[in-house]
Amino acid sequence: MKKLLISLFIFALSITCVYADEQNVSSQTQPDIRKESQAKGDNQDNLPNVKVDLRDETGVEIPAGIVVPVINMQEISTGTCPVGYKVKFVATNDLFVGDIKVIPEDTAFYGYIEKINEPVVGTNASMKVKITKFIFPDGHEQNIKAYIYTTNNNVIGGELTEPAEWVKMPHYQDTYQGISWIHRGATLQLRPGGKRSMGTHTRLPAGERNLIIFIAPVNLTHIIEE
Repeated sequence: MKKLLISLFIFALSITCVYADEQNVSSQTQPDIRKESQAKGDNQDNLPNVKVDLRDETGVEIPAGIVVPVINMQEISTGTCPVGYKVKFVATNDLFVGDIKVIPEDTAFYGYIEKINEPVVGTNASMKVKITKFIFPDGHEQNIKAYIYTTNNNVIGGELTEPAEWVKMPHYQDTYQGISWIHRGATLQLRPGGKRSMGTHTRLPAGERNLIIFIAPVNLTHIIEE
């Protein structure tokens, strides 16, 4: 009986030693979560304060029909410039849509002569100048659909020429007195004849102020802030 008790005691002692060794190994191999969490917090404190620009990319719409005052940078003539001749205009004022400045002063507009009608008897030469893009002072480029504006469907020139001849026509002056008309003779007046003179070429002088009209809306996402 004594030997049995000694054997049980030795077995219990061996189990206790094995469990203690396993706990030591586990504590050595398991990472310290609190230390890692504290280290991550220190790294986040050291990060720079970065602010992300969350500007709305939907932009601002420049509606069709809006006009921009510009100045011509070179002479444009139907007599010296062919179809396709490249032109340049510069905005003379800021353009706002609501309270947002969409086109700043000194914005450059580029285009070309789209069509030319040569002068003929009775009609001066005409042309249409199409604008295809503008470039902001900071270099941003935007494609557009626009024309140099005129009240004649954006056609520059094309007016009727002066009469080639003047015809003298008598103009009778009659007055009515009592029961009869009294003829007081006639005076001669000059009236245009049926013939017109030869048309002349149309030109836009350098430095002349014009208007550019947008014929299609433009969604502008590049806004120059003050």
